[in-house]
Amino acid sequence: MPWFSRIRANARSFGNFGRATHQQLGEQVPLSTSQIGRRLQRLEASGVIEGYRVVLRAEKLGLGVIAFTSLKLKYHGDLIIEQFQQQIDMLPEVLEFYATIGDADYLLRIVVPDLNALSGFVMKKLMRVPGVDSVCSNIVLTTFEHNGPLPLGHLAARESAS
Repeated sequence: MPWFSRIRANARSFGNFGRATHQQLGEQVPLSTSQIGRRLQRLEASGVIEGYRVVLRAEKLGLGVIAFTSLKLKYHGDLIIEQFQQQIDMLPEVLEFYATIGDADYLLRIVVPDLNALSGFVMKKLMRVPGVDSVCSNIVLTTFEHNGPLPLGHLAARESAS
């Protein structure tokens, strides 16, 4: 089996069965428990596996509103950007944020209990972060996919080109 097929099979199994034992993973891939252990160690050491975590359902914990918020900065100097990023890091409502190219400088994924909480967060916290010029939020109506597997088809193209 080419290496990309093994990686795809392993990644699907490892990603879908994060709490599985090496024996259970070996039944899925099929490899021995020692081979599974070595593969996991290599993937961890190379940075392919970033870590392990428990995924909590936000809505089950009273966090019913997810918003994707585009944000523009007034200025774009290194110090302003660094300070902005430090301020955003301190806001627990922001689960992820990305520097982007396009209409906005940053895209934030925000989770809060309700629309009143979102309004308060944007007006009293986010708009008060130094350097923020404008904010535009899109509120999620329905989430269809939670942390799906990575699309690893490009690995096949890389293998065939080698």
